[in-house]
Amino acid sequence: MEHLYTDRTWTTADDLTLHYRDYPGRDDRPPIVCMHGLTRNARDFANLAAHLAGEWRVIVPVMRGRADSDYARDSSSYNPLTYVADVEALLADQGIDRFVAIGTSLGGLMTMLLALRGPERIAGAVLNDIGPELETGGLDKIRSYVGQARSYETWMHAARALEEVHGAAHPRFELADWLDMAKRCMVLGQNGRIAFDYDMAIAEPFAQSEAVAPVDMWPAFEALAGRPVTLIRGALSELLSEATAQQMARRLPGMELVTVPDIGHAPLLDEPEARAAIDRLLAQVA
Repeated sequence: MEHLYTDRTWTTADDLTLHYRDYPGRDDRPPIVCMHGLTRNARDFANLAAHLAGEWRVIVPVMRGRADSDYARDSSSYNPLTYVADVEALLADQGIDRFVAIGTSLGGLMTMLLALRGPERIAGAVLNDIGPELETGGLDKIRSYVGQARSYETWMHAARALEEVHGAAHPRFELADWLDMAKRCMVLGQNGRIAFDYDMAIAEPFAQSEAVAPVDMWPAFEALAGRPVTLIRGALSELLSEATAQQMARRLPGMELVTVPDIGHAPLLDEPEARAAIDRLLAQVA
Protein backbone atom coordinates (compact mmCIF):
# COMPACT_ATOMS: atom_id res chain seq x y z
CA MET A 1 0.00 0.00 0.00
CA GLU A 2 2.88 2.35 0.69
CA HIS A 3 3.81 2.33 -3.02
CA LEU A 4 0.43 3.54 -4.28
CA TYR A 5 1.19 7.21 -3.70
CA THR A 6 3.91 9.81 -4.16
CA ASP A 7 4.99 11.78 -1.12
CA ARG A 8 5.00 15.49 -2.02
CA THR A 9 5.26 18.86 -0.27
CA TRP A 10 3.90 22.38 -0.53
CA THR A 11 4.74 25.66 1.17
CA THR A 12 2.40 27.74 3.32
CA ALA A 13 2.09 31.51 3.51
CA ASP A 14 4.25 31.51 6.65
CA ASP A 15 6.91 29.39 4.94
CA LEU A 16 6.23 26.01 6.49
CA THR A 17 6.83 22.88 4.42
CA LEU A 18 3.86 20.54 4.65
CA HIS A 19 3.52 17.04 3.25
CA TYR A 20 0.77 15.31 1.31
CA ARG A 21 0.18 11.94 -0.23
CA ASP A 22 -0.72 12.05 -3.92
CA TYR A 23 -2.46 8.94 -5.25
CA PRO A 24 -2.75 8.95 -9.06
CA GLY A 25 -6.07 8.73 -10.83
CA ARG A 26 -8.04 9.82 -13.86
CA ASP A 27 -7.50 13.41 -14.96
CA ASP A 28 -11.03 13.81 -16.34
CA ARG A 29 -12.51 13.89 -12.85
CA PRO A 30 -12.03 16.35 -10.00
CA PRO A 31 -9.52 15.07 -7.45
CA ILE A 32 -10.56 13.95 -3.98
CA VAL A 33 -9.02 15.84 -1.06
CA CYS A 34 -9.12 13.91 2.25
CA MET A 35 -8.69 15.96 5.41
CA HIS A 36 -7.91 14.32 8.74
CA GLY A 37 -8.95 14.96 12.34
CA LEU A 38 -7.34 17.06 15.06
CA THR A 39 -4.58 14.70 16.19
CA ARG A 40 -4.38 12.52 13.10
CA ASN A 41 -2.53 12.39 9.77
CA ALA A 42 -2.61 10.92 6.25
CA ARG A 43 -2.34 7.34 7.50
CA ASP A 44 -6.01 7.49 8.50
CA PHE A 45 -7.01 7.49 4.83
CA ALA A 46 -4.63 4.81 3.57
CA ASN A 47 -7.29 2.14 3.08
CA LEU A 48 -9.88 4.48 1.57
CA ALA A 49 -7.31 6.04 -0.78
CA ALA A 50 -6.21 2.59 -1.94
CA HIS A 51 -9.86 1.81 -2.70
CA LEU A 52 -10.34 5.00 -4.74
CA ALA A 53 -6.96 5.46 -6.42
CA GLY A 54 -6.76 4.77 -10.12
CA GLU A 55 -10.32 5.85 -10.77
CA TRP A 56 -9.78 9.04 -8.76
CA ARG A 57 -6.75 11.14 -7.93
CA VAL A 58 -6.65 11.28 -4.13
CA ILE A 59 -4.73 13.99 -2.29
CA VAL A 60 -4.25 13.59 1.47
CA PRO A 61 -2.66 16.68 3.04
CA VAL A 62 -1.03 16.48 6.45
CA MET A 63 -1.84 19.58 8.44
CA ARG A 64 0.86 21.67 10.10
CA GLY A 65 2.12 20.13 13.33
CA ARG A 66 1.38 16.54 12.32
CA ALA A 67 3.63 13.70 11.16
CA ASP A 68 6.21 14.88 8.60
CA SER A 69 4.71 18.34 8.15
CA ASP A 70 6.55 21.21 9.82
CA TYR A 71 5.49 22.24 13.30
CA ALA A 72 4.19 25.80 13.58
CA ARG A 73 6.43 28.49 15.02
CA ASP A 74 3.38 30.07 16.66
CA SER A 75 0.92 27.68 18.30
CA SER A 76 -1.95 30.14 17.75
CA SER A 77 -1.81 29.17 14.06
CA TYR A 78 -3.17 25.74 15.00
CA ASN A 79 -6.71 26.76 14.16
CA PRO A 80 -9.24 25.85 11.44
CA LEU A 81 -8.91 29.10 9.48
CA THR A 82 -5.16 28.65 9.15
CA TYR A 83 -5.57 24.99 8.19
CA VAL A 84 -8.01 26.07 5.47
CA ALA A 85 -5.57 28.69 4.19
CA ASP A 86 -2.88 26.00 4.09
CA VAL A 87 -5.12 23.72 2.01
CA GLU A 88 -5.97 26.62 -0.29
CA ALA A 89 -2.23 27.12 -0.83
CA LEU A 90 -1.96 23.44 -1.81
CA LEU A 91 -4.90 23.75 -4.21
CA ALA A 92 -3.29 26.80 -5.81
CA ASP A 93 0.06 25.03 -6.04
CA GLN A 94 -1.58 22.14 -7.90
CA GLY A 95 -3.89 24.29 -10.02
CA ILE A 96 -7.00 22.63 -8.57
CA ASP A 97 -10.15 24.73 -8.88
CA ARG A 98 -12.71 21.97 -8.17
CA PHE A 99 -12.52 18.92 -5.92
CA VAL A 100 -14.42 16.42 -3.80
CA ALA A 101 -13.82 16.93 -0.07
CA ILE A 102 -13.82 14.09 2.45
CA GLY A 103 -13.33 15.43 5.96
CA THR A 104 -13.18 13.62 9.28
CA SER A 105 -13.97 15.69 12.38
CA LEU A 106 -11.67 18.75 12.08
CA GLY A 107 -11.37 17.93 8.37
CA GLY A 108 -15.15 18.21 8.09
CA LEU A 109 -15.10 21.65 9.70
CA MET A 110 -12.44 22.60 7.16
CA THR A 111 -14.68 21.27 4.38
CA MET A 112 -17.52 23.54 5.49
CA LEU A 113 -15.21 26.56 5.73
CA LEU A 114 -13.80 25.84 2.29
CA ALA A 115 -17.36 25.78 0.96
CA LEU A 116 -18.15 29.08 2.68
CA ARG A 117 -15.10 30.70 1.12
CA GLY A 118 -15.66 29.25 -2.36
CA PRO A 119 -18.69 26.99 -2.85
CA GLU A 120 -18.13 26.69 -6.60
CA ARG A 121 -15.00 24.61 -6.06
CA ILE A 122 -16.74 21.86 -4.06
CA ALA A 123 -17.83 19.07 -6.43
CA GLY A 124 -19.14 16.96 -3.55
CA ALA A 125 -18.50 16.49 0.14
CA VAL A 126 -18.40 13.76 2.77
CA LEU A 127 -18.58 14.92 6.39
CA ASN A 128 -17.43 12.24 8.81
CA ASP A 129 -19.01 12.57 12.27
CA ILE A 130 -18.99 16.34 12.34
CA GLY A 131 -21.54 19.11 12.06
CA PRO A 132 -22.24 22.80 12.71
CA GLU A 133 -23.14 22.05 16.33
CA LEU A 134 -21.03 19.81 18.56
CA GLU A 135 -21.84 18.25 21.91
CA THR A 136 -20.06 19.66 24.96
CA GLY A 137 -19.42 16.18 26.32
CA GLY A 138 -17.65 15.13 23.15
CA LEU A 139 -15.51 18.28 23.10
CA ASP A 140 -14.61 17.76 26.75
CA LYS A 141 -13.57 14.19 25.97
CA ILE A 142 -11.17 15.44 23.28
CA ARG A 143 -9.78 18.09 25.63
CA SER A 144 -9.10 15.36 28.20
CA TYR A 145 -6.53 13.61 26.03
CA VAL A 146 -5.24 15.98 23.33
CA GLY A 147 -1.78 17.37 24.06
CA GLN A 148 -0.91 14.74 26.67
CA ALA A 149 2.73 13.93 25.87
CA ARG A 150 2.59 10.27 26.80
CA SER A 151 4.92 7.66 25.35
CA TYR A 152 5.04 3.87 25.47
CA GLU A 153 7.61 1.10 25.53
CA THR A 154 5.95 -1.16 22.96
CA TRP A 155 3.16 -1.07 20.40
CA MET A 156 1.19 -3.35 22.72
CA HIS A 157 1.38 -0.75 25.49
CA ALA A 158 0.34 1.95 23.03
CA ALA A 159 -2.62 -0.10 21.80
CA ARG A 160 -3.84 -0.80 25.31
CA ALA A 161 -3.59 2.90 26.19
CA LEU A 162 -5.76 3.79 23.21
CA GLU A 163 -8.28 1.14 24.20
CA GLU A 164 -8.48 2.62 27.69
CA VAL A 165 -9.33 6.08 26.32
CA HIS A 166 -11.41 5.18 23.26
CA GLY A 167 -12.85 1.78 24.10
CA ALA A 168 -16.41 3.05 24.47
CA ALA A 169 -16.31 4.48 20.92
CA HIS A 170 -15.10 1.21 19.42
CA PRO A 171 -16.76 -1.60 21.38
CA ARG A 172 -16.14 -4.18 18.65
CA PHE A 173 -12.43 -3.51 18.29
CA GLU A 174 -10.09 -6.41 18.95
CA LEU A 175 -6.40 -6.18 19.77
CA ALA A 176 -5.41 -6.11 16.09
CA ASP A 177 -7.66 -3.08 15.57
CA TRP A 178 -6.11 -1.19 18.48
CA LEU A 179 -2.63 -1.99 17.19
CA ASP A 180 -3.63 -0.69 13.77
CA MET A 181 -4.99 2.50 15.31
CA ALA A 182 -1.79 2.97 17.31
CA LYS A 183 0.27 2.75 14.13
CA ARG A 184 -2.00 5.29 12.44
CA CYS A 185 -1.62 7.94 15.09
CA MET A 186 1.74 7.21 16.75
CA VAL A 187 5.35 6.88 15.67
CA LEU A 188 8.53 5.25 16.99
CA GLY A 189 10.84 8.05 18.09
CA GLN A 190 14.62 8.25 18.06
CA ASN A 191 14.61 7.56 21.80
CA GLY A 192 13.00 4.16 21.16
CA ARG A 193 9.69 5.24 22.69
CA ILE A 194 6.35 5.24 20.86
CA ALA A 195 4.57 8.59 20.99
CA PHE A 196 1.73 10.47 19.32
CA ASP A 197 2.72 11.86 15.94
CA TYR A 198 1.78 15.50 16.43
CA ASP A 199 2.95 18.71 18.09
CA MET A 200 1.53 18.77 21.62
CA ALA A 201 1.07 22.54 21.18
CA ILE A 202 -2.00 21.93 19.00
CA ALA A 203 -3.86 21.52 22.28
CA GLU A 204 -3.29 25.14 23.31
CA PRO A 205 -5.76 26.92 20.99
CA PHE A 206 -8.22 24.05 21.38
CA ALA A 207 -8.15 24.41 25.17
CA GLN A 208 -8.60 28.17 24.91
CA SER A 209 -11.65 27.75 22.67
CA GLU A 210 -13.61 26.49 25.69
CA ALA A 211 -13.79 30.07 26.99
CA VAL A 212 -14.89 31.54 23.65
CA ALA A 213 -18.48 31.73 22.41
CA PRO A 214 -19.02 29.10 19.68
CA VAL A 215 -19.00 30.30 16.08
CA ASP A 216 -22.21 29.83 14.09
CA MET A 217 -21.18 27.20 11.55
CA TRP A 218 -24.60 26.71 9.99
CA PRO A 219 -23.93 29.19 7.15
CA ALA A 220 -20.74 27.27 6.32
CA PHE A 221 -22.64 23.98 6.30
CA GLU A 222 -25.43 25.43 4.15
CA ALA A 223 -22.81 26.66 1.66
CA LEU A 224 -22.62 23.00 0.57
CA ALA A 225 -26.14 23.22 -0.90
CA GLY A 226 -26.57 22.26 -4.54
CA ARG A 227 -23.98 19.50 -4.68
CA PRO A 228 -23.82 15.89 -3.49
CA VAL A 229 -23.27 15.75 0.27
CA THR A 230 -23.08 12.73 2.57
CA LEU A 231 -23.00 12.86 6.36
CA ILE A 232 -21.57 9.77 8.02
CA ARG A 233 -22.27 9.50 11.74
CA GLY A 234 -21.15 6.95 14.27
CA ALA A 235 -24.22 5.64 16.11
CA LEU A 236 -22.36 5.98 19.44
CA SER A 237 -20.90 9.42 18.70
CA GLU A 238 -20.54 11.73 21.69
CA LEU A 239 -19.59 14.64 19.43
CA LEU A 240 -22.34 14.74 16.80
CA SER A 241 -25.82 14.07 18.17
CA GLU A 242 -28.60 12.35 16.28
CA ALA A 243 -30.70 15.50 16.69
CA THR A 244 -28.05 17.68 15.02
CA ALA A 245 -27.63 15.14 12.23
CA GLN A 246 -31.38 15.20 11.57
CA GLN A 247 -31.39 19.00 11.61
CA MET A 248 -28.56 18.96 9.04
CA ALA A 249 -30.67 16.70 6.83
CA ARG A 250 -33.63 19.09 7.10
CA ARG A 251 -31.51 22.14 6.29
CA LEU A 252 -29.79 20.49 3.33
CA PRO A 253 -32.46 18.54 1.41
CA GLY A 254 -30.89 15.79 -0.63
CA MET A 255 -28.06 15.17 1.81
CA GLU A 256 -27.62 11.47 2.55
CA LEU A 257 -27.33 10.62 6.24
CA VAL A 258 -25.62 7.31 6.95
CA THR A 259 -25.31 5.95 10.48
CA VAL A 260 -22.56 3.42 11.13
CA PRO A 261 -23.59 1.04 13.95
CA ASP A 262 -21.48 0.12 16.96
CA ILE A 263 -18.97 2.95 16.59
CA GLY A 264 -18.52 6.39 18.07
CA HIS A 265 -16.27 9.24 17.08
CA ALA A 266 -15.22 8.73 14.44
CA PRO A 267 -15.94 6.04 11.85
CA LEU A 268 -12.78 4.83 10.12
CA LEU A 269 -14.42 4.99 6.67
CA ASP A 270 -13.42 1.36 6.20
CA GLU A 271 -16.84 0.17 7.39
CA PRO A 272 -19.10 -1.29 4.65
CA GLU A 273 -21.80 1.31 5.32
CA ALA A 274 -19.34 4.20 5.04
CA ARG A 275 -17.52 2.82 2.01
CA ALA A 276 -20.77 2.22 0.11
CA ALA A 277 -21.99 5.73 0.95
CA ILE A 278 -18.78 7.29 -0.38
CA ASP A 279 -19.06 5.27 -3.58
CA ARG A 280 -22.68 6.44 -4.00
CA LEU A 281 -21.67 10.06 -3.58
CA LEU A 282 -18.83 9.77 -6.08
CA ALA A 283 -21.22 8.27 -8.63
CA GLN A 284 -23.09 11.59 -8.53
CA VAL A 285 -20.02 13.75 -9.17
CA ALA A 286 -19.81 15.02 -12.71
